[in-house]
Amino acid sequence: MSPFIGYAILHDQHVLALSLFAYAGITDLLDGWIARKWKLQTVVGTIIDPMADKMLMTVLVVSLAMKAALPLWLAVIILGRDVGLAISALYFRWISLPPPKTMARFWDFGLPSAEVKPTMISKWNTFLQLGLMGMTAVAPVTGVVDLRGVLTGLQYIVATTTIWSGASYVFSKDAVKILTKPEAKKEEDTGDEKKQ
Repeated sequence: MSPFIGYAILHDQHVLALSLFAYAGITDLLDGWIARKWKLQTVVGTIIDPMADKMLMTVLVVSLAMKAALPLWLAVIILGRDVGLAISALYFRWISLPPPKTMARFWDFGLPSAEVKPTMISKWNTFLQLGLMGMTAVAPVTGVVDLRGVLTGLQYIVATTTIWSGASYVFSKDAVKILTKPEAKKEEDTGDEKKQ
Protein backbone atom coordinates (compact mmCIF):
# COMPACT_ATOMS: atom_id res chain seq x y z
CA MET A 1 0.00 0.00 0.00
CA SER A 2 2.80 2.43 0.92
CA PRO A 3 4.34 2.66 -2.57
CA PHE A 4 0.93 3.48 -4.06
CA ILE A 5 0.42 6.27 -1.54
CA GLY A 6 3.85 7.66 -2.37
CA TYR A 7 3.12 7.42 -6.08
CA ALA A 8 -0.17 9.25 -5.65
CA ILE A 9 1.49 12.04 -3.65
CA LEU A 10 4.31 12.45 -6.16
CA HIS A 11 1.82 12.62 -9.03
CA ASP A 12 -0.48 15.13 -7.31
CA GLN A 13 -3.31 12.64 -6.95
CA HIS A 14 -4.21 14.00 -3.53
CA VAL A 15 -7.65 12.45 -3.14
CA LEU A 16 -6.28 9.01 -4.04
CA ALA A 17 -3.33 9.45 -1.65
CA LEU A 18 -5.63 10.54 1.15
CA SER A 19 -8.05 7.68 0.49
CA LEU A 20 -5.26 5.10 0.50
CA PHE A 21 -3.77 6.63 3.64
CA ALA A 22 -7.14 6.43 5.40
CA TYR A 23 -7.61 2.86 4.21
CA ALA A 24 -4.14 1.89 5.47
CA GLY A 25 -4.85 3.46 8.85
CA ILE A 26 -8.24 1.82 9.28
CA THR A 27 -7.02 -1.63 8.26
CA ASP A 28 -3.99 -1.30 10.55
CA LEU A 29 -6.21 -0.45 13.51
CA LEU A 30 -8.64 -3.23 12.64
CA ASP A 31 -5.85 -5.77 12.22
CA GLY A 32 -4.38 -4.89 15.62
CA TRP A 33 -7.77 -4.98 17.30
CA ILE A 34 -8.58 -8.41 15.83
CA ALA A 35 -5.20 -9.80 16.86
CA ARG A 36 -5.63 -8.58 20.44
CA LYS A 37 -9.32 -9.47 20.78
CA TRP A 38 -8.92 -13.06 19.61
CA LYS A 39 -5.37 -13.47 20.95
CA LEU A 40 -3.90 -13.99 17.49
CA GLN A 41 -0.67 -12.09 18.13
CA THR A 42 2.46 -13.76 16.81
CA VAL A 43 6.15 -12.97 17.06
CA VAL A 44 6.22 -12.36 13.32
CA GLY A 45 3.22 -10.04 13.60
CA THR A 46 4.89 -8.00 16.33
CA ILE A 47 7.79 -7.46 13.94
CA ILE A 48 6.03 -7.07 10.61
CA ASP A 49 3.29 -4.68 11.77
CA PRO A 50 5.67 -2.01 13.09
CA MET A 51 7.85 -2.51 10.00
CA ALA A 52 4.86 -1.85 7.76
CA ASP A 53 4.02 1.23 9.83
CA LYS A 54 7.60 2.46 9.47
CA MET A 55 7.53 1.82 5.74
CA LEU A 56 4.34 3.86 5.44
CA MET A 57 5.81 6.68 7.51
CA THR A 58 9.05 6.63 5.50
CA VAL A 59 7.20 6.74 2.18
CA LEU A 60 4.99 9.58 3.42
CA VAL A 61 7.91 11.60 4.76
CA VAL A 62 10.04 11.14 1.64
CA SER A 63 7.26 11.78 -0.86
CA LEU A 64 5.86 14.79 1.02
CA ALA A 65 9.37 16.23 1.39
CA MET A 66 10.02 15.69 -2.32
CA LYS A 67 6.87 17.70 -3.08
CA ALA A 68 8.00 20.38 -0.58
CA ALA A 69 4.84 19.79 1.45
CA LEU A 70 7.03 18.79 4.39
CA PRO A 71 10.18 20.76 5.25
CA LEU A 72 13.43 18.96 4.52
CA TRP A 73 14.77 19.64 8.02
CA LEU A 74 11.79 17.80 9.53
CA ALA A 75 12.16 14.89 7.12
CA VAL A 76 15.81 14.58 8.16
CA ILE A 77 14.85 14.54 11.86
CA ILE A 78 12.13 11.92 11.39
CA LEU A 79 14.16 9.66 9.11
CA GLY A 80 17.33 10.15 11.16
CA ARG A 81 15.57 8.98 14.31
CA ASP A 82 14.20 5.94 12.52
CA VAL A 83 17.58 5.01 11.06
CA GLY A 84 19.15 5.41 14.50
CA LEU A 85 16.52 3.18 16.09
CA ALA A 86 16.90 0.57 13.35
CA ILE A 87 20.66 0.43 13.85
CA SER A 88 20.13 0.19 17.60
CA ALA A 89 17.66 -2.65 17.14
CA LEU A 90 20.16 -4.60 15.05
CA TYR A 91 22.86 -3.96 17.65
CA PHE A 92 20.69 -5.08 20.58
CA ARG A 93 19.56 -8.13 18.64
CA TRP A 94 23.17 -9.14 17.99
CA ILE A 95 24.51 -8.56 21.51
CA SER A 96 21.56 -10.31 23.14
CA LEU A 97 21.53 -13.33 20.84
CA PRO A 98 22.61 -16.44 22.74
CA PRO A 99 25.52 -18.41 21.27
CA PRO A 100 26.16 -19.58 18.67
CA LYS A 101 25.76 -16.23 16.93
CA THR A 102 25.00 -16.93 13.31
CA MET A 103 23.16 -14.89 10.72
CA ALA A 104 20.54 -17.64 10.44
CA ARG A 105 19.83 -17.38 14.16
CA PHE A 106 20.01 -13.58 14.01
CA TRP A 107 17.10 -13.50 11.55
CA ASP A 108 15.14 -16.26 13.32
CA PHE A 109 12.53 -14.15 15.09
CA GLY A 110 11.18 -17.25 16.77
CA LEU A 111 14.29 -16.98 18.94
CA PRO A 112 13.64 -13.97 21.16
CA SER A 113 16.64 -12.31 22.77
CA ALA A 114 15.60 -8.73 23.48
CA GLU A 115 12.33 -6.97 24.07
CA VAL A 116 11.68 -3.36 23.13
CA LYS A 117 8.84 -1.57 24.84
CA PRO A 118 7.69 1.66 23.23
CA THR A 119 8.03 4.63 25.54
CA MET A 120 4.99 6.81 26.17
CA ILE A 121 6.52 9.75 24.30
CA SER A 122 7.20 7.42 21.38
CA LYS A 123 3.53 6.47 21.24
CA TRP A 124 2.54 10.13 21.30
CA ASN A 125 5.15 10.90 18.67
CA THR A 126 3.77 8.23 16.35
CA PHE A 127 0.27 9.64 16.82
CA LEU A 128 1.47 13.18 16.12
CA GLN A 129 3.55 12.13 13.12
CA LEU A 130 0.60 10.31 11.58
CA GLY A 131 -1.60 13.30 12.32
CA LEU A 132 0.88 15.62 10.62
CA MET A 133 1.16 13.34 7.60
CA GLY A 134 -2.62 13.10 7.37
CA MET A 135 -3.10 16.86 7.67
CA THR A 136 -0.34 17.47 5.13
CA ALA A 137 -2.06 15.07 2.75
CA VAL A 138 -5.43 16.76 3.40
CA ALA A 139 -4.13 20.30 2.86
CA PRO A 140 -4.20 20.23 -0.98
CA VAL A 141 -7.68 18.68 -0.97
CA THR A 142 -9.21 21.35 1.27
CA GLY A 143 -8.74 24.35 -0.97
CA VAL A 144 -11.09 26.43 1.17
CA VAL A 145 -9.32 26.06 4.51
CA ASP A 146 -5.77 27.38 4.89
CA LEU A 147 -3.89 24.90 7.07
CA ARG A 148 -0.41 26.43 6.76
CA GLY A 149 -0.35 27.91 10.26
CA VAL A 150 -1.62 24.72 11.87
CA LEU A 151 0.80 22.61 9.83
CA THR A 152 3.77 24.79 10.76
CA GLY A 153 2.94 24.54 14.45
CA LEU A 154 2.43 20.80 14.21
CA GLN A 155 5.73 20.43 12.35
CA TYR A 156 7.62 22.01 15.26
CA ILE A 157 5.74 19.87 17.77
CA VAL A 158 6.54 16.72 15.77
CA ALA A 159 10.20 17.72 15.50
CA THR A 160 10.32 18.11 19.28
CA THR A 161 8.55 14.83 20.05
CA THR A 162 10.64 12.97 17.47
CA ILE A 163 13.89 14.09 19.08
CA TRP A 164 12.46 13.48 22.55
CA SER A 165 11.24 9.99 21.68
CA GLY A 166 14.57 9.04 20.13
CA ALA A 167 16.34 10.21 23.27
CA SER A 168 13.85 8.32 25.44
CA TYR A 169 15.05 5.02 23.99
CA VAL A 170 18.65 5.96 24.72
CA PHE A 171 18.13 7.16 28.27
CA SER A 172 15.24 4.99 29.50
CA LYS A 173 16.16 1.92 31.52
CA ASP A 174 12.90 0.19 30.59
CA ALA A 175 12.88 0.68 26.81
CA VAL A 176 15.09 -2.29 25.94
CA LYS A 177 15.25 -5.45 27.99
CA ILE A 178 17.78 -8.16 27.25
CA LEU A 179 15.98 -11.43 27.90
CA THR A 180 17.62 -13.99 30.12
CA LYS A 181 17.49 -17.65 29.07
CA PRO A 182 14.32 -18.42 31.10
CA GLU A 183 12.60 -15.27 29.79
CA ALA A 184 13.61 -16.05 26.22
CA LYS A 185 12.32 -19.60 26.62
CA LYS A 186 9.04 -18.28 28.04
CA GLU A 187 8.69 -15.84 25.10
CA GLU A 188 9.48 -18.65 22.66
CA ASP A 189 6.91 -20.97 24.30
CA THR A 190 4.29 -18.21 24.31
CA GLY A 191 4.88 -17.66 20.60
CA ASP A 192 4.53 -21.39 19.92
CA GLU A 193 1.24 -21.54 21.86
CA LYS A 194 -0.19 -18.61 19.90
CA LYS A 195 0.67 -20.28 16.60
CA GLN A 196 -1.33 -23.39 17.51
